Amino acid sequence: MYRRYIKWMLDFILSLMAIIILSPVLILVAILVRTKLGSPVIFKQKRPGKDEKIFTLYKFRTMTDERDEEGNLLPDDIRLTRFGKLLRSTSLDELPELFNILKGDMAIVGPRPLLVRYLPLYNEHQKHRHDVRPGFTGYAQVNGRNSITWEEKFNLDVEYTHKISFLLDLRIILKTIKVVVIREGISSDTSATMEEFRGEVRM
Repeated sequence: MYRRYIKWMLDFILSLMAIIILSPVLILVAILVRTKLGSPVIFKQKRPGKDEKIFTLYKFRTMTDERDEEGNLLPDDIRLTRFGKLLRSTSLDELPELFNILKGDMAIVGPRPLLVRYLPLYNEHQKHRHDVRPGFTGYAQVNGRNSITWEEKFNLDVEYTHKISFLLDLRIILKTIKVVVIREGISSDTSATMEEFRGEVRM
């Protein structure tokens, strides 16, 4: 009952309330991004959602467009500014995803939407992370975030799809607040964000 009917209604209601309540924060962050990083303020990227359906993800921009002499974008750790790191560590860059939840592309809790180019790299087990709508936060995000391996992350994602319940979602939301406050698991050991998934993980 919760998974099929109640979850999406709660997602819609809570995301709408959050957008209204946090509107001053959204406006302030947008102004700061425009001032410090330039335009566009909103970073848009195609991501796979439920059943691998592609949608456009919204986030606040956190990187510059610095390029090398050949016109290629510089590595993330160079383009990610101090201000961008602050947005990521506080998860403020994720706030525009509330509009994705409102549209029905995402849920408040679910596996995080990854890159479209990863789709052919998943094995049969990992593909089940797309059995549900991707989330603003998720089981993997409160159990290590970017500091755990891809294998651990995918196992947690798939485990969540089998265990969805109101109490689990509530626990994940409450733990998300704690993780954001203490800024836990923001980066991996070797990257400013998370290493590229290359399909080397096999179950």
